Amino acid sequence: MDAHDYIADLIAKARVAQKEFETYSQEEVDKVVRAIGKAIYDEGEPLAKMAVEESRMGKYEDKILKNKGKAMAVWNYLKDKKSRGIIEVDEAAGIVKVAHPMGVIGAIAPVTNPVMTPMHNCMIAVKCANAIIVAPHPSAKLTGMKTCEIMRAALKEVGAPVDIIQCIEPDMVTIESSGELMKQADVCIATGGPGMVTAAYSSGKPAYGVGAGNMQCIVDFDADIVDAVPKIVRGRCYDNGVLCTCEQNTICPETRYDEIMAEFEKNGAAVVKDEYIDILRETLFPEGSLNKKLVGLSGYEIAKAAGFEVPADTKALVVKAKGAGKADILSKEKLFPVIAIYTYKTWEEGVGMALANLEYEGKGHSSVVHSFTKEHIEYAGVTLPVSRLLVNGIGSSGVGGAYSNGFVPTATLGCGSWGNNSISENLAYYHLMNISRIGYTDNSKPTPTPEEVWG
Repeated sequence: MDAHDYIADLIAKARVAQKEFETYSQEEVDKVVRAIGKAIYDEGEPLAKMAVEESRMGKYEDKILKNKGKAMAVWNYLKDKKSRGIIEVDEAAGIVKVAHPMGVIGAIAPVTNPVMTPMHNCMIAVKCANAIIVAPHPSAKLTGMKTCEIMRAALKEVGAPVDIIQCIEPDMVTIESSGELMKQADVCIATGGPGMVTAAYSSGKPAYGVGAGNMQCIVDFDADIVDAVPKIVRGRCYDNGVLCTCEQNTICPETRYDEIMAEFEKNGAAVVKDEYIDILRETLFPEGSLNKKLVGLSGYEIAKAAGFEVPADTKALVVKAKGAGKADILSKEKLFPVIAIYTYKTWEEGVGMALANLEYEGKGHSSVVHSFTKEHIEYAGVTLPVSRLLVNGIGSSGVGGAYSNGFVPTATLGCGSWGNNSISENLAYYHLMNISRIGYTDNSKPTPTPEEVWG
């Protein structure tokens, strides 16, 4: 069977299942959403092991945290939200909002998150009574299939139509089948590389994609270094740095540089000596391109590849950049635990360095500031073209939604028009519903005169 016919068959099954499922009440739908989230939570450890072994990237312990932690966070966020029938009544405006499913969602999964991303996208799709078909990454297709099998088993257990969640079978995972899915589904979610996201937006269907990451971290003069640096290290080495939300670059006051470097070393990071910086740069970006062979490896393994030694338990490599933006290729996104360091004299200069780095790569995604000065925080928020600015948190686990902030828990982070995306916020369940609006006529409301309108 060719890719077109194969996907058409999956779509047909999904439509039959979805038509049945959209008759479910809010309570019944929520029971199903909880079941699939809890199923992945319960199997988070073996799925993490499978993902690391198949993709050969990332860290087992961190993937457990991602699988189990995101399942909890997403369900905790979704469980009290209305997504079926009448969801909002605005008496003053005379508007009643009614939620409807969009139909069949086609979701492309990344190799960096072969469990967590499909789980999240399935939970928010099902929350709105949609069906969803997952296209796993070729380098993690067995993990993707197993993830969907676990969720399908949970559907069967609660009596829901199992074909509201389907997965492209491993022997059919190709660029062609992913392309057909995006063409034939009603809505596309593309979480992956820029090529796949571009294909989603070119599919002729509504699409949600992500932009390139390049998390800037700006440390203010008044920052609590003992609090901030461990967070930066944790964010940078999380899952060996493969997430788009991992801290990439640290921009700090030159008056506190030595203090910050000392704190990095106290927290398990190794400061790269000057004589090794050029060889490390060439190792990470040979001929100006990201070294895909090093993606998801540890700091120790990366140092070894560059020809120098660091302790085996090194969490991250810290290297002084030549300058911001195009002055140094280390200013770009690095899918491994390497932190580029910059120093500034004024806060405006520091924010300007972050801006230069984002203009180089990652415009529209996210940044972090460690600061207690409201004016500085808001200056960064106004100046930087990012969709999320996290204050005094861990970027890797924070901008995708955390209990300690108000960002929506998600696996797909929109980057707005800066990143060629349709949304500039975290993808949520409400992006996967159509909303009808009932408008009541109120003839008692006066019509304003031209003078009242124009003044």
